[in-house]
Amino acid sequence: MTTVFVLNGPNLNLLGRREPQVYGSTTLQDIEKLVREKAEALGTSVTFRQSNHEGHLVDWIQEAGAQGAGIVINAGAYTHTSIALRDAISGSGAPTVEIHISNVHAREGFRHRSLIAPVSVGVICGFGPQSYVLGLEAVHQVMAERARQAKSSQH
Repeated sequence: MTTVFVLNGPNLNLLGRREPQVYGSTTLQDIEKLVREKAEALGTSVTFRQSNHEGHLVDWIQEAGAQGAGIVINAGAYTHTSIALRDAISGSGAPTVEIHISNVHAREGFRHRSLIAPVSVGVICGFGPQSYVLGLEAVHQVMAERARQAKSSQH
């Protein structure tokens, strides 16, 4: 069974209360429920976590890589500042999809630059909570394709 870590960075625990005009009224628990429903439909196991601490995210990225899992990450503000997350993603070997609830390119200029996008297989933003579901589908597809390629190269 495919495993995907869905990792959430700083302030995402405040979803539903924080800037609802930007992020909506959906809570992180609501998003987790959506993700788990989609994962079940895909036959994928999900590990869903949130931390306001960069080091926890680094540890979880490394854990995902060691387990051969994929990653969907909403790194929040760390997207734009964290070389540590970038290096963890790069070093883990885990296929990673960066996601955001809001369209970061329609917001403040400092949000337009991602340090983790260059080491991710793709970026999804601006679809609200559905960004998580799209990210899960995308990383699942990437992992399935990699598994098919590995299997065909063995024959």
